[in-house]
Amino acid sequence: MSWQGNLVGSGHVDKGAIISAAGDSVWAASEGFQLKPEEMKAIAAIVGGDAAAKDKAFADGLYIGGERYVMARAEDRSIYARAGRLGVCVAKTKQAIVVGHHGETQVAGNASSTVEVLADYLVKQGY
Repeated sequence: MSWQGNLVGSGHVDKGAIISAAGDSVWAASEGFQLKPEEMKAIAAIVGGDAAAKDKAFADGLYIGGERYVMARAEDRSIYARAGRLGVCVAKTKQAIVVGHHGETQVAGNASSTVEVLADYLVKQGY
C-alpha cells in the first residue's frame, strides 16, 4: 500500500504527512509539506490526551506548516481544524499520526474520511 496514493491520490487531500506518535520524527511527507518540530510536538500532545495542549490550541490556534488553523474539534484520536476554506485532519494510531490537508475545492468531510481510513489501515497493520 502506498500511503501517498491512498492519501493524496484519493483527490480528497492535497498534501499530507505521517509522523511518529511521539511527534519527534517525520516518516513520510508530501513534497513541500514541512511540519516544524514544535508543531509535531503540539499535535502529538493533543491526540495523546494532553488537556492543556488542547486548550492552548483551541485558544491560540493549531499551527501546521507554519500556517494557523482554528481548531474545530478534537476527539480521542483526531483533530479537525480550518483556516478559511482550507483545513487539516489529524488521526493518531498506536505508533503514528496521519496529517492530511485539504484545499479550497476539496470537501472537508471527504478529506477527514480519507485520513481516518488510512489511520484505520495502519492500526490493522500494527502501527
